[in-house]
Amino acid sequence: MAFRARGWRPPPPPLLLLLLWVTGQAAPVAGLGLGSDSELQMERRFVPDECPRTVRSGDFVRYHYVGTFPDGQKFDSSYDRDSTFNVFVGKGQLIAGMDQALVGMCVNERRFVKIPPKLAYGSEGVSGVIPPNSVLHFDVLLMDIWNSEDQIQVHTYFKPPSCPRAIQVSDFVRYHYNGTFLDGTLFDSSHNRMKTYDTYVGIGWLIPGMDKGLLGMCVGEKRIITIPPFLAYGEDGDGKDIPGQASLVFDVALLDLHNPKDGISVENKLVPENCERRSQSGDFLRYHYNGTLLDGTFFDSSYSRNRTFDTYIGQGYVIAGMDEGLLGVCIGEKRRIVVPPHLGYGEEGRGNIPGSAVLVFDIHVIDFHNPSDSISITSHYKPPDCSVLSKKGDYLKYHYNASLLDGTLLDSTWNLGKTYNIVLGSGQVVLGMDMGLREMCVGEKRTVIIPPHLGYGEAGVDGEVPGSAVLVFDIELLELVAGLPEGYMFIWNDEVSPNLFEEIDKDGDGEVLLEEFSEYIHAQVASGKGKLAPGFDAEMIVKNMFTNQDRNGDGKVTAEEFKLKDQEAKHDEL
Repeated sequence: MAFRARGWRPPPPPLLLLLLWVTGQAAPVAGLGLGSDSELQMERRFVPDECPRTVRSGDFVRYHYVGTFPDGQKFDSSYDRDSTFNVFVGKGQLIAGMDQALVGMCVNERRFVKIPPKLAYGSEGVSGVIPPNSVLHFDVLLMDIWNSEDQIQVHTYFKPPSCPRAIQVSDFVRYHYNGTFLDGTLFDSSHNRMKTYDTYVGIGWLIPGMDKGLLGMCVGEKRIITIPPFLAYGEDGDGKDIPGQASLVFDVALLDLHNPKDGISVENKLVPENCERRSQSGDFLRYHYNGTLLDGTFFDSSYSRNRTFDTYIGQGYVIAGMDEGLLGVCIGEKRRIVVPPHLGYGEEGRGNIPGSAVLVFDIHVIDFHNPSDSISITSHYKPPDCSVLSKKGDYLKYHYNASLLDGTLLDSTWNLGKTYNIVLGSGQVVLGMDMGLREMCVGEKRTVIIPPHLGYGEAGVDGEVPGSAVLVFDIELLELVAGLPEGYMFIWNDEVSPNLFEEIDKDGDGEVLLEEFSEYIHAQVASGKGKLAPGFDAEMIVKNMFTNQDRNGDGKVTAEEFKLKDQEAKHDEL
């Protein structure tokens, strides 16, 4: 409450004529002093501990009272009307005794006042209500006090150490408040609704006193704003909650602040010294973040899920403010991105993000790549003799350390104490690694950086390699065994015997069984006359060779079935 519909202006207060409820005279009030029945007498029955202001002549007051005769008979009570008595003091709108008795009172002070006839209604009295020459007793409780010369009062009782920005006219703010009257009675609270009050400042969306009282506040600041009624809801009040002519007290805590003209703000927390590449539109990023509101309230974190947030940037996959804020980052960089709501989740918000909320993201960039990237190879050492280079089909033995771009170690053959052995080009490693091991000589050391589309892709390896991760391999090639020509699993190093079938068919029965075939091939390899493709299971190669020769699948090879490679292009056996 303390607010009104857009464009509303309180009408100017009409001429205040507060006359007594029956006669047209002003209502009575308590006075000061002690003495006989011919003098004004006052007893201060309760005085609050704090009394920042007392009633002076010319002030406007709101108070409750009970009026009785000396015998205790009640003749009037504001409580019965459920409404305070509202009047200027010292302007002849009250009986003289009450005009005097109210002076010096504090809000929440209770006075018992005894007013003699000469300071009340005298010898005439009030027909049918107050007899002539009546002494009147008033039990008075002061609820409110203000003066037409008052302005708003602002008391800041907490201000954060850092205040990079304060409220200005046309800013949009989100704040919590408790609204009370001067006597402390609560009339409204955003806390009770568990929802901030969200509004523009200085453009007439608020009562004038609130529009002014919010100016200059910092996010996190807490202040008390006291507003006289002519800068609030005036004579009419606001419905049943705020009576007319009421001073209002707002205890305000500012949570959020932005201007519709704001862009994002970026604060670099850590920029690596070596930044060879910065992110661009179209890149794919993996980053960690903590997301908070401007007052520090946490709403989300990738760390709590133990998984980076992975996304393309500059293509609308994330809110506009993050799309912009993630451009130009380095791998390993830490930055704070502050996103106004029109570049975040707007007026509606999302999940536990309130509408019109400014968002603060503290990010740490783990890696990024572009779908057009290929592998990157950096050679750190080559031996003097580096003439024999690895190629498809070669059998390689090498050591490696595998890590992410941020340096997180994934795997190491050195730690395991054994090499990693593969046949190049056979699909035994990811495509990027296969490419990175080519044209490498024994003893060479190189670093191979592999984008995820040439590594383990979006899925990664559960528990080992994160999805969409760029991989870094530090490699040392230890051994290279030359492979066979493409398409061959066995070759002859010498001339092939013209009587090859007969040599294999040792028992001369015209049929070669698997045992005979295997024994012969292994003998040729052992003598150096033949060579099996390195890096594969020798028995499996031999069995496949035999199966290819056994055309009819009867478990034996005849002379008619037996053919060499150049005689049967479809088969790779001999």
